[in-house]
Amino acid sequence: MTAASASPLVTGSVPDDRLLVRARKVTKRFGGLVAVNAVDFDIPRGSIVSLIGPNGAGKTTFFNMITGAYTPSDGEIVFDGHDLVIRSGRRLKTYKPHRVTELGIGRTFQNIRLFGTMSALDNVRVGLHVHLRSHWWDAVLRLPSMRAEEERSVERALELLDLVGLTGRGNIWARNLPYGDQRRLEIARALATNPKLLLLDEPTAGMNSSETAEMTAFIRSLRARLGLTILLIEHDMRVVMGISDRVTVLDYGEVIAEGTPDEVRANPRVIEAYLGRGAAGAS
Repeated sequence: MTAASASPLVTGSVPDDRLLVRARKVTKRFGGLVAVNAVDFDIPRGSIVSLIGPNGAGKTTFFNMITGAYTPSDGEIVFDGHDLVIRSGRRLKTYKPHRVTELGIGRTFQNIRLFGTMSALDNVRVGLHVHLRSHWWDAVLRLPSMRAEEERSVERALELLDLVGLTGRGNIWARNLPYGDQRRLEIARALATNPKLLLLDEPTAGMNSSETAEMTAFIRSLRARLGLTILLIEHDMRVVMGISDRVTVLDYGEVIAEGTPDEVRANPRVIEAYLGRGAAGAS
């Protein structure tokens, strides 16, 4: 099955019980700048959806609203039945990022954010922390329950390092890993939060063609092996067109196109946004 034929879904046509994320009229203003403007966006369960657009289109801002890093200026975001945006009088509030993580949203970052002087193993264990139940006094008293939980966390972290291809590298400081391995480690840490939705912000940035191909295959395998739903920001169109069920295009904070990869590739407004008005007319 090709990426273009994998999913006939269209935003607004999917029953709510098949949607993991339902966003309506989501807007983010920074003073007089409207970074995201009344965006409607659906993510069906089990899909791989890409959010693309030129630099400054509002893609990462949208990510940050889903994960609780930014509070929307307007609109609603529902994740797995949970309203992430809460109205309090005239103001909007959102869950704190750690609470969003607990609900089942994990993410990576455009610029890698690892703890450089911690081991790869401990970086993954940081992701597991959100689901640990021991308290500081358990650690002081070295209670059996705390020791057992610590052993389980080490075992799980090692499993995740194996999963992302970092077997045997758990004791290496994160900053000493090659760039591509740091990207994989960040994904392992996100997977440690046990997400239902995995947000990947430019996971192949800075990679050569062979590394990009390996990462693309790996991301595709995550859905097959773990049943994840994946939302992807990516500038490499070969990755986007080869992996996505659906593609949504932002420009100046607004949705200008969405559909299958083939539909988006041929859309004149997308061509214009990336290549200019002359290129759109020539097509």
